Amino acid sequence: MTERLSNEFLLQVAKEFGTPLYVYHAEKIKEQYGKLTSAFSILNTKFFYASKALTNINILRYIKNIGCNVDCSSLNEVKLALHAGFEPSGILYTSNGISFAEIEEVAAAGVHINIDSLSNLEKFGKKFGNSYPVGVRIRPNIMAGGNLKISTGHTASKFGIPVQQIAEIEKIMQDTNVRIHALHIHTGSDIKDADVFVKGIEVLFDLITHFPDLKIIDLGGGFKVPYKPDEGEVNMPLLAEKIKETFDSHPQTQNKDLQLWFEPGKFIVSESGYLLTTVTVLKDTGEITFAAVDSGLNHLIRPMMYDAYHHIVNISNPAGDEKKYWVTGNICETDNFATDRILNEIREGDVLAILNGGAYGFEMSSNYNSRYKPAEVLVIESKAHLIRERDEFDDLLRKQPEVV
Repeated sequence: MTERLSNEFLLQVAKEFGTPLYVYHAEKIKEQYGKLTSAFSILNTKFFYASKALTNINILRYIKNIGCNVDCSSLNEVKLALHAGFEPSGILYTSNGISFAEIEEVAAAGVHINIDSLSNLEKFGKKFGNSYPVGVRIRPNIMAGGNLKISTGHTASKFGIPVQQIAEIEKIMQDTNVRIHALHIHTGSDIKDADVFVKGIEVLFDLITHFPDLKIIDLGGGFKVPYKPDEGEVNMPLLAEKIKETFDSHPQTQNKDLQLWFEPGKFIVSESGYLLTTVTVLKDTGEITFAAVDSGLNHLIRPMMYDAYHHIVNISNPAGDEKKYWVTGNICETDNFATDRILNEIREGDVLAILNGGAYGFEMSSNYNSRYKPAEVLVIESKAHLIRERDEFDDLLRKQPEVV
């Protein structure tokens, strides 16, 4: 098991590159991918890293080098994947509420495509007929995930074609001759229960007879990762066994050589990441002691957007007496990283490490309050490499013509 980067090492990296700083541990990424390939070696399975979690070009190249494919949610993510060296056959694009013009441009690159609306499916069929096999994203009407905002398969979700609209899909197939070779669902994120994936499979299996060209069952991603010290992640071997049992026992899969696809993002990169911040101000109000840091929701929005828990370690004083703090940012909004959190004594100037910063951290960052985005560092074999420079003032002015 890949150990967490040591406090001493992280302090050294913070001193070299400054804070706030995102640090990613390459070997942890490799280990997480290995858990997937090892568990699912009992099935014909293909994994695509959901690049929306973290698209730094160096991360994409590292993930390509360890043998993983890549999943994209936009045209520009496809362009980044191609720039990182992925072959079109290793790129999956799943659309959501986008113009058909974007799908056409993606198709020109020759990548795998999942379509999530009847409108775009019909347009695709009329343009390409049976010359470009595609997948369709089905909304299975399953509620799953750690937060409603990251649950994507329920009846009020904008994602996918509702499963009850199968007749409309069939009509488009008949009218346009479009070939559907993949059925895709994604029920949400932070899913620990293997039965959720099994339910999704059963929904898709019931549709198999409607798709004579079907080759792929795509279950998306959403595997749970541990954010709290006492949490566990998905039991991958158990999940693989349950899915295999479902494949082997379902009558519709007999004599079908179906490949299983997944698009994990957070599972692969979340635990590899650390957001390092420096404590700038301690403010004791009598009831609450605020520890303000040189970061905020402009760098890590998950705690405020999703009420997400991120474990925090005082790497400058790990043996200090434990006290209760509110760890807050420097943005002119309430931007708590933690409330009523027991931490080793914090002093002004201490460096805190916010764990599980690899997924949807930098990727969702902004220049709110005209503050700079942080630098990013990738640690490979105990050596720290700068993979994104910290913003400078000129970056705030870039692309703003002065017309007044």
